[in-house]
Amino acid sequence: MAVIARKLRLFGRVQGVFFRQWSIGQARVLGVAGWVRNRSDGSLEAHLEGEEAAVGQMTDRMRRGPEQARVDDVMIEPATPEDFVDFVVRL
Repeated sequence: MAVIARKLRLFGRVQGVFFRQWSIGQARVLGVAGWVRNRSDGSLEAHLEGEEAAVGQMTDRMRRGPEQARVDDVMIEPATPEDFVDFVVRL
C-alpha cells in the first residue's frame, strides 16, 4: 500500500459549524490519518494521509463539509507522510 499525504486549506464558513468533529468521523470511516485545525484567519487546515483513494475521497468530502458549513475554496498541496495512526484535532 502506497501512502500519500495532502495539505488542505479550506475557506468559507468552516469554523463554528462542527467541521473538525465531522472531519474526525469521516476520516475514521475512510481510514485516513492526520489532523485538522482552525486557523486564526478563519480558514481550516488539514493534513491527510493514507491510501490514494481514501485521501481522494476525504478531500472530496471536505470540499462539501458538514451540513452547516459552506466551503468556498480549497487549496491542496502535496505533503510528506508523517506516519500518523489516527485523525485528531490540533490546536
